[in-house]
Amino acid sequence: MAALAVVAAAGLIVDDRVVLGAPVWFKPFKFAVSFAAYGLTLAWMLSQRPAPGRLGDRAAHVVVVSGLIEMAIITGQAVRGRRSHFNIETPLDQGLFIVMGLTIVALWTATLVIAVLLFRARLGDPATTWAIRLGVLIALAGLALGGLMLMPTPEQQADGLRTAVGAHSVGIPDGGPAMPVTGWNTAGGDLRIPHFVGMHALQVLPLFLYGIEALAGRVARLRDPRVRLRLVLVAAGSLTGLLALVTWQALRGQALVHPDAATLTALAVVAAATALATYASLRRRPAAAPAATLATETPA
Repeated sequence: MAALAVVAAAGLIVDDRVVLGAPVWFKPFKFAVSFAAYGLTLAWMLSQRPAPGRLGDRAAHVVVVSGLIEMAIITGQAVRGRRSHFNIETPLDQGLFIVMGLTIVALWTATLVIAVLLFRARLGDPATTWAIRLGVLIALAGLALGGLMLMPTPEQQADGLRTAVGAHSVGIPDGGPAMPVTGWNTAGGDLRIPHFVGMHALQVLPLFLYGIEALAGRVARLRDPRVRLRLVLVAAGSLTGLLALVTWQALRGQALVHPDAATLTALAVVAAATALATYASLRRRPAAAPAATLATETPA
């Protein structure tokens, strides 16, 4: 995937073809980087098990094969100058899209098996264990939310000669104005946003814990394993709230960069809850008073 990302980056420079308003090599580049991060993170998580087994190895192999098939189709369609996702314009395009759907189901199932194995194993201290477990769970939710993109749009349902089924965008056709780098739509809802937020919790929670541990040398409170665990749980809850928020926003056909009052209010609630929970996690509990002192202060 890392090598393919380099090839796709070169394609972005030398190939000026465009599909739905985006450079034809943009999708292979994004997916190659995403799969590289996904594979590295799962490999690290599996390496934390005290007793590796065959089931975990087989699930990892399914993830690898699924990713290779998915990227072969995405790259092949880019070479042909055609869209890979939602394309049923020709029998070949439709067949390739069906295969992509099957590989994603296989990848999700294999990740679920890995999640079960990680829940059955102790992966270090409690903070590390739960950063890994909750990261995988939220990633599974983000992967599953990708299924929302497969629902036919009202325009597709009204079109008898359908050439596509499903879309990234909600409320507007795919291919409109987009944010730089991510390519997310700026004129309507975009279901790729919750898909992205959920999937990359896989990296965010372990990296968050790594940051806490790096600060522990300077902040004595962070040396307490219970504090680190509580902060990991708060971060997981905050990510879950954010995932629900951006999903709700996208389904209402609202662009990420143009939130309405309801979205901003919900975001403020998530932020306030996160801040309060963080404060409660860091707050020192009062030390117990000596028994003699308690005896003298107790009224007769």
